[in-house]
Amino acid sequence: MSQENPNVLRVVAKLKELNIGGEVTHLADSARSAQEAADALGILVGQVASSIVFKLPDGSPLLVITSGRHRVDTELVAKELGVEKLHRADADYVKESSGFSIGGVSPVGWVNEATIVIDRALNDYDVVWAAAGHPHTVFPTTYAELLMATNARPLVVGD
Repeated sequence: MSQENPNVLRVVAKLKELNIGGEVTHLADSARSAQEAADALGILVGQVASSIVFKLPDGSPLLVITSGRHRVDTELVAKELGVEKLHRADADYVKESSGFSIGGVSPVGWVNEATIVIDRALNDYDVVWAAAGHPHTVFPTTYAELLMATNARPLVVGD
């Protein structure tokens, strides 16, 4: 079961450490995409806080926590961060950087440091849902909690 998965346990421990009370929910179906998660939870797709990993020009990881209602505008984010461009991250890089597999990347509980930005659009919702370390697990939180938990830089990341 995914809730016994070591990645999920790492996220649960981090949420407890951060005093984020939202309980991890196990979904019967995968929540690999924002739309799948929204459908499973009966929420708006914009309430899904998707964790997208990119590689910065220096090779270090960038986590973009974005609202499921839009795609990340990589040129806009690169410009805001003062870098030439963002590089796509393959599955191995995502796993190595975050400790999570694509589809279950949590915004908390990373195994390595990363630059983190958060989509200001997530502040439009009282509750947002983020992956909890496995494609079948999610947890409820708020924009303010994610901002505090990740020390992310708020940005407009897409339209």
